[in-house]
Amino acid sequence: MASRSYSNLLDLAYGGSPTLSQERKRFPRVATVPGILSEVEDDNCNSVGSDAPSSISQERIIIVGNQLPLRAHRNTDGGQWRFNWDEDSLLLQLKDGLGEDVEVIYIGCLKEEVAPNDQDDVSQTLLETFKCVPAFLPPELFTKFYHGFCKQHLWPLFHYMLPLSPDLGGRFDRSLWQAYVSVNKIFADKVMEVISPDDDYVWVHDYHLMVLPTFLRKRFNRVKLGFFLHSPFPSSEIYRTLPVREELLRALLNSDLIGFHTFDYARHFLTCCSRMLGLSYQSKRGYIGLEYYGRTVSIKILPVGTHVGQLQSVLNLPETEAKVAELHDKFKGQTVMLGVDDMDIFKGINLKLLAMEQLLMQHTENSGEVVLVQIANPARGRGRDVQEVQSETYATVKRINKDFGRPGYDPVVLIDTPLQLYERIAYYVIAECCLVTAVRDGMNLIPYEYVICRQGNEKLDETLGLHHSAPKRSMLVVSEFIGCSPSLSGAIRVNPWNIDAVAEAMDSALILSEAEKQLRHEKHYRYVSTHDVAYWAHSFLQDLERACGDHLRKRCWGIGFGLGFRVVAMDPNFRKLSVEHIVSAYKRTKNRAILLDYDSTLLLTGSLSTIPNVEAVGILKNLCRDPKNVVFLVSGKDRKTLTEWFSSCGKLGIAAENGYFIRPKHDADWETCVAVPDFDWKQIAEPVMKLYTETTDGSAIETKESSLVWNYRDADPDFGFCQAKELLDHLESVLANEPVSVKSGQHVVEVKPQGVNKGVVAEHLLTTMQEKGMLPDFVLCIGDDRSDEDMFEVIRRATAGPYLSPVADVFACTVGQKCSKAKYYVEDRTEILRMLQVLGNASEHAAKTAPRASNRAIIDKV
Repeated sequence: MASRSYSNLLDLAYGGSPTLSQERKRFPRVATVPGILSEVEDDNCNSVGSDAPSSISQERIIIVGNQLPLRAHRNTDGGQWRFNWDEDSLLLQLKDGLGEDVEVIYIGCLKEEVAPNDQDDVSQTLLETFKCVPAFLPPELFTKFYHGFCKQHLWPLFHYMLPLSPDLGGRFDRSLWQAYVSVNKIFADKVMEVISPDDDYVWVHDYHLMVLPTFLRKRFNRVKLGFFLHSPFPSSEIYRTLPVREELLRALLNSDLIGFHTFDYARHFLTCCSRMLGLSYQSKRGYIGLEYYGRTVSIKILPVGTHVGQLQSVLNLPETEAKVAELHDKFKGQTVMLGVDDMDIFKGINLKLLAMEQLLMQHTENSGEVVLVQIANPARGRGRDVQEVQSETYATVKRINKDFGRPGYDPVVLIDTPLQLYERIAYYVIAECCLVTAVRDGMNLIPYEYVICRQGNEKLDETLGLHHSAPKRSMLVVSEFIGCSPSLSGAIRVNPWNIDAVAEAMDSALILSEAEKQLRHEKHYRYVSTHDVAYWAHSFLQDLERACGDHLRKRCWGIGFGLGFRVVAMDPNFRKLSVEHIVSAYKRTKNRAILLDYDSTLLLTGSLSTIPNVEAVGILKNLCRDPKNVVFLVSGKDRKTLTEWFSSCGKLGIAAENGYFIRPKHDADWETCVAVPDFDWKQIAEPVMKLYTETTDGSAIETKESSLVWNYRDADPDFGFCQAKELLDHLESVLANEPVSVKSGQHVVEVKPQGVNKGVVAEHLLTTMQEKGMLPDFVLCIGDDRSDEDMFEVIRRATAGPYLSPVADVFACTVGQKCSKAKYYVEDRTEILRMLQVLGNASEHAAKTAPRASNRAIIDKV
């Protein structure tokens, strides 16, 4: 099988950057095409494994899902396989949103097992005819992967079921997890067979393939990769019980875009990233992004839609019309309420039946008039819980029909045999109300399908005895725990666990006025018809293109092993500071300016103590002894504390309270950089901070001479973050007319005089050295957090001004690989101390060898 995967192998091997055509094609916005899907498929069925160059102009999308959108049949004699499109598959339907000029390749499993000796022929047939690449899994591996880890661990947990006992989901089984990882790797190998990494987009679907992004990112650092989760994402309190929680989160973060149906699901994911990985997110111009090792992982919130064209085409079929006529006669004189659910523990079928029973008990006038038709699709999983749901459902239906039924009338009609699509649609058409009472569900499309079918057409109106111009109407009762609930604002939302409330909602749906039902239907139809599956797919891929827009602008390299692998992406000019490089520059320069942040830079990671250790003090003393060095320590601490801590460093310059106080050396007086007439504003700010401290456990106020700081480092991270945002707004409001600035930092909100920042220290140092005729030819500035960016900005501007030597070596350096105005980075604080130690040793060595060099010069002259 030929492939374009490695067309740029030599470029990749020698570190060359892939090229991209100057004119990027945009994903066209295409309306849904009515008609059977097979009628609108692209006739071009050429093999995707051609030897075409990677600069091919046609866009290509590789869609990866657990199952291929195909149906497979084998002749009764066990001979040749026959395949056709599965028109009910979402992966096939989404192609409507991509446009005719976008080539789509599908990767997934077949629902039927194919013998090993037939797999090669089947693969070739599917590739050439359908542009599908099948992943064949050994039966034992598939069982562990799908029925084991996916359905026994992930599916229950993502639907809020904790494995509190072996009967509830089962205990975590490491062998099932290993099978899950193995299958994801097999899928990655299949993607590798067909991908052109410079050009193709990859779209991975659902929880079956959550670690696939790591395998793909490991092969190609710049792969353009999107992931959409079709199930709910649980709250952090539920998700954190999963033993492999971090592995899954980090794997998902190897995507460029992660999609969710609702804001709740996205919020839960972001909270998990915050609590378990320490990551923060930002919303900018409507887009939510997570910064992850220099890459911005975008978050998309958009519920999937239904395929309107397919439903409309089935509504036009003569068999649909005949079925509608049959059902209309069968339920003549009765009001039909409809439920369509899979037979599993999360769909709440029995709760719905109990609500129907309650309705018949409390509103006896409905007996003989109202029928609940419950279509129960086969369960996708298997096990004792499915059997319990089935037996409970059958028993409840039998009891209700026995208590409230009579000859010719069954209040509940249970249909547990598979139905054709046109048969299900016929039930939608005749139902006055649709009930979806799942206790937890992802994006349930049943309400959307119902709304489209209730719109009907002229032939169906005639069958039902309606005038074609008569307004359409429909009613929905939906659980507030399903993904489509937020988008159906005209539905009656219920808590499915509250049986009385569901029964009352059912009664309300029956007695609502015709005009109200029409208004609700019009509102729902307008939304569902415009936010169909094509709109969803088009929108997702547009955002994926935007999220991948800066891939080629950044330098990328991979770090980490196994599922801890991630890609570091940085600006081309941003690189790691080499010790050899800085030592070389240090040795050949004579006027050195060294600016060091203290609070987050010289303190060791994980240490609770803020007191400098002996090693750090010794390093600073070493640097200060060199007459060529002017060393300044910049801190947010107060001047009294800093004086005590660094009293032994006589020549060390110190800036306290982020630059408000400055002292050039130990025996000099403290100076203020900014003139502040008074601090009356503290009387306004402090009571406000006290209010938030009292209501935020783990927060505290730090009172300084020049500023007030609200610290929430020990508070709950999410609550503290929310309170900090509220406090920031509150302080900005009450201090609007005061000469102060209100800033947020790492776990702090600070109020300080305007003009006070660490950049002032850098300006002061460079100006002082210039006035003394000591133009710095070496500048080292190291900082860690947002407040240090002011120093980096001043130093960046100084390179173009009169404050530095024309040949100065400038090293603005941040800690960790993140977005910064600094040009360099170091990995951690241990590396900083090691580097400063080397610089101090270089000064010591120069001091010892200087006299010998002078003596040697005298001897040479003699």
